[in-house]
Amino acid sequence: MQPPAVGKVMTHTSPILKIKDLSVSRGGKVVLYEVDLTVRKGEFIGLVGPNGSGKSTLLLAILGVLKPQNGTIDLYGHKPMSRNTHGRIGWVSQAAAVMPKNVRITVRELIRLGTLNSKNMFFRRKSIHREKVNAAIKMVGLEDVADNDIARLSGGQRQRAVIGRALASSAEFILLDEPLVGIDREARNSLLKLLDKLCHDEDKTILMVSHDLAAIRQTAHRMIYLEESIRFDGVTEDFPDLTTLAGLRGIEPVHGHAHDKKEFTLVVNGPDETPKTNMEEE
Repeated sequence: MQPPAVGKVMTHTSPILKIKDLSVSRGGKVVLYEVDLTVRKGEFIGLVGPNGSGKSTLLLAILGVLKPQNGTIDLYGHKPMSRNTHGRIGWVSQAAAVMPKNVRITVRELIRLGTLNSKNMFFRRKSIHREKVNAAIKMVGLEDVADNDIARLSGGQRQRAVIGRALASSAEFILLDEPLVGIDREARNSLLKLLDKLCHDEDKTILMVSHDLAAIRQTAHRMIYLEESIRFDGVTEDFPDLTTLAGLRGIEPVHGHAHDKKEFTLVVNGPDETPKTNMEEE
């Protein structure tokens, strides 16, 4: 069974995403099962877990690309891909910042693509689009390179540009899949500060997949550990240490230190109460 949420999470705002008893299969194999998740406006959530644990699958299910085998996904009160959610969801995939060398496009042109959709792509409202593009460029801090070719930018700048494209669509809820891969430490820190700023100053909601556990623990307001099902969901400060995490994954010590082994049980008395961790010596 999926353990309850741990720690104090945001409860004062209405949920924008509610997932109940979600199971998803890919290629005939169950990748996710019994996933319950609530996301509220303004949260910065780090989604972590080992390779093949279902992180990208969960994002694709939220987007409506993958259909649930069981369970429900409620996004802004509607099903994924509903016309009522159009433009409210921003998606930045792992490959979004990887541009072919023969593609010539500036930062401004790339971000402008975020303003296009099936309703307006044949009708030009230049002034409105220009305002959205300029605002997005400013939010991601690329004013100085706005008219530079994407190919000339650093990895961190390209990540900012593709996030800017999502922002230009007026997205309120931004999903990011491994945005820290392939960028150096300085760019990583700068990008994480940007994402935190978007939550605090622009009222955005962010769900970010990352293998960089240390970076997530320094930045996200809340962390979710996913391995087929959710094993931990709570405030970052309560994220378990490596020994406890191994226990949550069902990994037992192989060197026979049975006397040091402890059992952790997550106990919650109600949905709005702070959970307690019960530790018992074996």
